[in-house]
Amino acid sequence: MHVAIIGNGIAGITAARFIRKLSDHDITVISAETDHFFSRTALMYIYMGHMRYEDTKPYEDWFWPKNRIELKRAWIERVDVEGKTLYSSQGEAIPYDKLIIACGSAPNRFGWPGQDLRRVQGLYSYQDLQGMEAASGELERAVIVGGGLIGVEMAEMFHTRHIPVTFLVRESSYWDMVLPPEESQMVNRHIREHGIDLRLRTELDEILDDGTGSAGGVRTKAGEEIDCGFVGLTAGVHPAIDFLKDTSIEMQKGILVDDYLQTNVPDVYAAGDCAQLRNPKPGRRPIEAVWYTGRMAGETVAYNACGHPTAYDPGIWFNSAKFFDIEYQVYGDVQARAPEHHASLYWEHPEGRRSIRLVFDRNAGHILGFNLMGVRYRQEVCEQWIREKTPLREVIQNLGLANFDPEFYDEYEPEVVALYNTQTGDNLQLRQKRGLRAALKFLNHKQLN
Repeated sequence: MHVAIIGNGIAGITAARFIRKLSDHDITVISAETDHFFSRTALMYIYMGHMRYEDTKPYEDWFWPKNRIELKRAWIERVDVEGKTLYSSQGEAIPYDKLIIACGSAPNRFGWPGQDLRRVQGLYSYQDLQGMEAASGELERAVIVGGGLIGVEMAEMFHTRHIPVTFLVRESSYWDMVLPPEESQMVNRHIREHGIDLRLRTELDEILDDGTGSAGGVRTKAGEEIDCGFVGLTAGVHPAIDFLKDTSIEMQKGILVDDYLQTNVPDVYAAGDCAQLRNPKPGRRPIEAVWYTGRMAGETVAYNACGHPTAYDPGIWFNSAKFFDIEYQVYGDVQARAPEHHASLYWEHPEGRRSIRLVFDRNAGHILGFNLMGVRYRQEVCEQWIREKTPLREVIQNLGLANFDPEFYDEYEPEVVALYNTQTGDNLQLRQKRGLRAALKFLNHKQLN
């Protein structure tokens, strides 16, 4: 049997690896982006000089032939699902028995005048990185549009080369559709502390031509013109599925799949950013363009393609990022606009660059989620507490178990306990201090019981 996989990102490559573990099937991974799989989240570090491209490849080049995974550099422009054949832009026909579509995302463009000029792009692909590099030589200012994670990464990249950045965010605070107000305000301050010209409540109206077909500036909805030689469009991404529009595969925003990542067409699956779950788990979105869910979906789709029915379960929500010097982690249900039954205990360091938020059920009193800025907590411990609906009081008393900061970093759990006692009139004491041994003992005890 021949399994063809469109896309060599984390979902497609994980699928290929697990199909090889589970079977002796022929496997072909097809991508027009690069010859080999690389870590997409590391693109910014290549530009910043922290890594080379070859350092971002998790596997040596010999890994693929050794494991009999064929890599094909090609752009698939048509899929014949009835004839089970892929057609590349070079005219090559590639037959398959089973097909996994893991073609990822593309940056959003909202019909702005000038969005197709040169030096106007997003930051998603290796080609986008090359475009940024090519534009940076004599660049005097960049404008970035959109207040998400990719936007702040692009701002940091230019900042490391001392290229001034104007950051246009239409919302009243950075990423305020995801972050609670206090954390969003913290990031606003931190972006500005790094010299970034952050413009909140500011929308792009038009990208201006410099007279040569390249970006020369932008005009905002308020009529202000800002000179620049590069415009970064980072207002989100969407599934890159236009090449499937003439097929019988059912799609909405993404490729519709069931709990087993199967499309409506037999022997055709989808995984990763391009897949849209028909029945997402409670509290989860139908499309989640996140690295770790792509990895989980890739493993799941491999089992299903190999005849081992396995339902996709992304588990408890997790995400992480970095806003310049502030690391961010979230576990569980933390919402920007908390529903009525959600309450939270929020502690923030006086310097305004670290915070710990514990979200709990106002009525039942058990933990729902953790939101962390500048502090690292162990994923396994936090998920255990969330899964078991651990009472907030017990979490507070044992909070040191979760701390994953290095040994000589300051500990803030005593301050969180003190805040809890002040707000509740309780007299709790911190039982567990930070330590790997204590955390492992806790996890092992939970597993045994």
